[in-house]
Amino acid sequence: MKAFDAAQAKPFGGIFTPIVTPFTTDDAVDEGALRSNVDRWMKTPLTGLVVLGSNGEAAQLDDAEADRVVEIVRERVPANRPLIAGTGRESTKATIAATARAADAGVDAVLVRTPSFFKAQMTAEIFVRHYTEVADASRVPVLLYNVTMFTGVTIPVEAVERLASHPNIVGMKESGGDIGYISELVTRTPDDFTMLAGSATTFFHALCAGCDGAILALAALLPDACMRMQALVREERLGEARVLQHWITPLARSVGGTYGVAGLKAALDLSGYNGGVPRPPLRPAPPHVVETISGQLAALAAFGTLERAPYDRELTTETR
Repeated sequence: MKAFDAAQAKPFGGIFTPIVTPFTTDDAVDEGALRSNVDRWMKTPLTGLVVLGSNGEAAQLDDAEADRVVEIVRERVPANRPLIAGTGRESTKATIAATARAADAGVDAVLVRTPSFFKAQMTAEIFVRHYTEVADASRVPVLLYNVTMFTGVTIPVEAVERLASHPNIVGMKESGGDIGYISELVTRTPDDFTMLAGSATTFFHALCAGCDGAILALAALLPDACMRMQALVREERLGEARVLQHWITPLARSVGGTYGVAGLKAALDLSGYNGGVPRPPLRPAPPHVVETISGQLAALAAFGTLERAPYDRELTTETR
């Protein structure tokens, strides 16, 4: 089996999903459920997986749990599929330590969210210093992670531009839907710097703006459709891509900003994965939300996005 090559021009371009962390009824990590989920995702065409992202409830896990989750996932992801681990912490020291442990476990890259507790002090200079020190110490490539909806801070474009010149900072995930911000990032970073979208509701637009792929919660449920979207845009079949975006947007909203982790886990349960309950203080999706998501999945199945159907039909009055 060919090992994953992190030295290729854009090794982390493509479609990843940030996997959930299943928990047992007594609030422990459900290792068996985690293994089962990963095995199933490895049968899809996804480029690779992200472990301990926001949808993996990374902020809810202690270091020992987080390290164990990375270890389990690495055991199930073959060497020719890239595995990225979230290692962001509030301090530079703790981020460097988490990154070292993830590298020891064999991940191919780390995704480092912005520190954010001291929001008013998170200037461009602070971000540049933080990420430079992390990247200098890391034995694996580093991807910046901007997720303003959770952190309340945004990496300034000028900071990203400076950090993109670091030989060990290879890309960035931008989880917002500001296409102007994404376009400027693409314009002001080198060609070999990988830009990944993080919002499935604006996935089509982000690809058109120059993103090289995405890290999407939706890809856990619709891996074929997400891969298809990237292929359609690359082939400049933009009309078909717009139709596909139209169909996936309702579910993308539900498992994204509207219902979050609880919605994603409910959708995974409905789709035969082991989603389970979120870790408190988060609560499971209530029945009316589960019913909504079930209807959205049924609509997508009827359209064909769950069965690799072609996406070449035009919007009709019924689908607008």
